Amino acid sequence: MRQYKFPKWLKRFYPKAIWDFSFKTGEQKVLYLTFDDGPNPATTPLLLDLLKAFEAKATFFCIGKNVNDHPELLQQLKDEGHRIGNHSYSHPNGLKTNTEEYIKDIIKAERSIKSHLFRPPYGKMTPRQHKILGRLGYKTVFWSHISYDYDKELLASIRLEKTIEATKPGAVMVFHDSEKAFPQLQKELPELLQKWKTMGYSFAHL
Repeated sequence: MRQYKFPKWLKRFYPKAIWDFSFKTGEQKVLYLTFDDGPNPATTPLLLDLLKAFEAKATFFCIGKNVNDHPELLQQLKDEGHRIGNHSYSHPNGLKTNTEEYIKDIIKAERSIKSHLFRPPYGKMTPRQHKILGRLGYKTVFWSHISYDYDKELLASIRLEKTIEATKPGAVMVFHDSEKAFPQLQKELPELLQKWKTMGYSFAHL
């Protein structure tokens, strides 16, 4: 069963993590778009062009190995005003990885990514891993809504419906900077961005 957002009870195990932001009634309507798994030469430049067309800034949670392979794309993300986050070096599942090895993987990625914003791969990490990273100065970022853009079996109409339903000021939305997700994103993200613009939203990085 797909979970588009984290269960409320789970949040208490990750104190001080970011899930979304709350705005007072009447304040500017802002969405926080995030993209995981890049940078990727087959997808990142195209996503940047699309974001630029809608005057949107986003946060890219990058994989250390991909950054080492494509440092020019990391620089392009920065040059175009987007924020960079750490998405580990090799994309381990924290629930299936020894804590010491997990932390080492993130620190290894930090050498290239140089960001203390951290999103756990798969959204999975133990409370102990979260606590240790907090002591090391990392801020864990989860999300309000995950788009399932990588799921080719999910109907586009359902994906779009669920994403619009989850839209609210301060929401943190997850997409993916990957070849698996891009066929869906290429069709659906422009529609979402246009819809959000019509609804009066702007787009900022974390």
